[in-house]
Amino acid sequence: MTRGINWSSRSLGSRLQHDIFYFFIRLGGRWVAYGLLFCVVLCYMFKPEAARRSAPYLTRRFPDAKGFEKFLHRWRLQWEFGKVLVDRAVAGITGEYSVITDEAEIRAIRDLCSEGRGLILLSSHTGNWHISMSVLPALPDVPVGVVLYRDAADLDRHYFDHSGEKTSFTVIDPSTGPYSSIAMVQILQRGGMLCLMGDRSFGDKRLCRVPFLGDTAELPYTAYYLASVTGAPVVQFFSFWAGMGKARAVIAKVIRVPEKLGKNPEAYTPFVREYVEALELSITERPYQFFNFYNMWSSHGCQGKVESRVD
Repeated sequence: MTRGINWSSRSLGSRLQHDIFYFFIRLGGRWVAYGLLFCVVLCYMFKPEAARRSAPYLTRRFPDAKGFEKFLHRWRLQWEFGKVLVDRAVAGITGEYSVITDEAEIRAIRDLCSEGRGLILLSSHTGNWHISMSVLPALPDVPVGVVLYRDAADLDRHYFDHSGEKTSFTVIDPSTGPYSSIAMVQILQRGGMLCLMGDRSFGDKRLCRVPFLGDTAELPYTAYYLASVTGAPVVQFFSFWAGMGKARAVIAKVIRVPEKLGKNPEAYTPFVREYVEALELSITERPYQFFNFYNMWSSHGCQGKVESRVD
């Protein structure tokens, strides 16, 4: 049986509603879109599906919240998420966006790339993770692969969809099974950068259970397995909303995984725990910038169609 996940990236809004939003961005820019966003978030506050998706995280992050306080937490989470989506669309439509990074961190990534063993950028669904890859042109001229699953029912366009231009990176679809696994390894073997998420499995069967926000969650260890196979260092990479049209990209930690650890999940659990510690710290500082809208703590996922293995 294929190991499944109980989440969906299906858009709650219709294609027409998305197109109307993009039209107003072209017409009036970011300020008009932010004004329209207030009305959209207000409508979403009364959608049972939107409440269901955010409840698993909010009940663990704010376990003592009740009544109107719970309502406010959900409002702030959806408002922050809406701003991220607006900025993503504006970045693609008008090109107006900036990513703040420390020069020391850029130099660190360049140095890691110069080792020639590839580099794994392990990101999370925090802040402006959609366009955190826009900092890559400032990095060395190496192949870049971004692991990205796109549900047919997901109508939200990524920033590069709006421009219509060819991306500077290769998109690797994890739903292609062994082909995606081969593509990931090839990027690293060519000394390139592989970008993937550490807080969602996309159907990957390489999972381990670790404590997260006072409960036990199931998280993938694929990044660390790839690192053990190829010798590539793992960079825990976060991106946060830092103001209208701005993101703050930070490196939390660089992890060296011993080679040839094999396939036993227990060998990789300590590395996943390190990642979770960094993620929990970011959530403590920015509780309304974690956008994993599904029950990642569930011990009985539903069957999924997406499967990506690295054997």
